[in-house]
Amino acid sequence: MIGFDRRIVTRALRVGAVLGAAGAVLAGTTSRSDAGVRHAAELAKAAKSRSAEIPKGPFEVIVSVDDQRVSLYGSTGLIARSAVSTGKRGHPTPLGVFAVIQKQKWHRSNIYSAAPMPYMQRITWSGVALHAGILPGYPASHGCIRMSYDFAIRLWHLSRVGTRVIITRGEAEPVEIADPHLFAPRPKPAPATFASQVQADGSAPAQEFTTAAAVQGPAPGQGPAPGQGPAPGQGPAPGQGPAPGADGADKVQDPPAGPDKAMPHRKMPPISVFISRKQNRLFVRQGFVPVFDTAVTIRNPELPLGTHVFTAMPAADGGDATRWTVVSVPEGAGHGADEALPGHRKRERDPIDRPAIAVPEPVSPGAALDRIDIPPDAVDRISDLLVPGSSVIISDFAMSDETDTDTDFIVLTR
Repeated sequence: MIGFDRRIVTRALRVGAVLGAAGAVLAGTTSRSDAGVRHAAELAKAAKSRSAEIPKGPFEVIVSVDDQRVSLYGSTGLIARSAVSTGKRGHPTPLGVFAVIQKQKWHRSNIYSAAPMPYMQRITWSGVALHAGILPGYPASHGCIRMSYDFAIRLWHLSRVGTRVIITRGEAEPVEIADPHLFAPRPKPAPATFASQVQADGSAPAQEFTTAAAVQGPAPGQGPAPGQGPAPGQGPAPGQGPAPGADGADKVQDPPAGPDKAMPHRKMPPISVFISRKQNRLFVRQGFVPVFDTAVTIRNPELPLGTHVFTAMPAADGGDATRWTVVSVPEGAGHGADEALPGHRKRERDPIDRPAIAVPEPVSPGAALDRIDIPPDAVDRISDLLVPGSSVIISDFAMSDETDTDTDFIVLTR
């Protein structure tokens, strides 16, 4: 028979006590431990689902405050939907058009007693973000959008800095739109390939190219005049490399590997275009960086345009064409100081003491586009920069003061 060391037995009993205590926590004796258990379960669930097919973007996140619901849309439509908890009375969640400007997997609030905000995706520098949290079934946050752990984790892995976030009072969703006033990408020149530069006799070109717009060499058999270097815009004669010490002699690069390989080019980030009826101006940003702005003409400027967010989507067949979707933001006031919130008892008041709220008639996206005249040179510049994921925001409101040098356009509709 094998004897047992008393120290080993004592240590085993202590470990058993610790595991027993952990089991009690996992059983969910407090709300805080319940949240931890849910978090661990959702992490495991998310890890198992990573092998699933990844939806195609660009993505849009739409939060409905009245419905306490968040929806994630991609290029093929609705991807996922979940419950949320938005700002309570006195700390309302702002309504409007935003974008993700910062992501942190583990974050604590620097305003509210270091409250945990896991899978945080910031949309304003003043403290509004989407993050995982407790969902009591009614607005309970200090302005943030709390999401379930499952949805927060999934959204974290799909979104990126710049993902559009739209917060509305009522329900809204993107719909396909085709309109001649929307921007269209201009045809790009075909990039030069190594195979296209092969000489008639099958030999390699005398000078390799580093970009699609690289300088062509002289025609075969035609070199520069005696005593002269290559003419401006021409490379050296066939078989003649750059002169020792000449500019660019050390900049020649190897051709791309394999035949018919296009020269490398950097992918352009999407652009954001904002047209404000209040400011009577068009603004363009690329990667949060201002590019240019210009005045626009809005016909019947005394009439509203509404707020519409257009998003350029890749063609369904994978071609170069661009298709557009639009989200029209519902108009109307948000929760007032005395307006009942979901899950709360409504305070009785004399009807005469409650003023009527005038809600303007909605303006269709096509009608809004038809009333805006943009200078032709601005249209050309935008068309040259347009790529899938780019967006056009039209609004009666001005650009919010929250818009800064390190944000996308922020437009508050309340």
